Amino acid sequence: MKILVDADACPKSALHICIKVAEKYDVPMVTVANFSHHIEWDHHVMVGNDPQEADLKIINSTETGDIVVTQDWGLAAIVLGKGARGLSPAGREYRSDKIDFLLEERYIKAKFRRGGGRTKGPKKRSFEDDQRFEACLKRILIQEKGEGPSSV
Repeated sequence: MKILVDADACPKSALHICIKVAEKYDVPMVTVANFSHHIEWDHHVMVGNDPQEADLKIINSTETGDIVVTQDWGLAAIVLGKGARGLSPAGREYRSDKIDFLLEERYIKAKFRRGGGRTKGPKKRSFEDDQRFEACLKRILIQEKGEGPSSV
């Protein structure tokens, strides 16, 4: 088991939480981002600047039982299909029974924007987002390592 972080759009606070939790639970962690991002981490994979290049690297590196931290719903759907677990930096775990709804919502919003419409962006990151993210990451690690109950 390893943690893979889509670091192209991962908030710094969530990245720091990943590092802290990975070290605490002794789980390998890899960050992946294109070369325009400056990530200070020993296990960072730098990819080119082509669209979706970081996502493709993460997909090809993901194995059953891994945890992938991403805001990209499409990437989350693919890693779920590979038997990994997906987690948003906001602390919400992606689930197979809900991912189709998220992908449909993404499609509808993109179609609306292509037609000239405007949609709201994400809310500003809060301390509660960090707390929720850390608790969810720890819960998943405990479940995957088989070290305790299914919730923290």
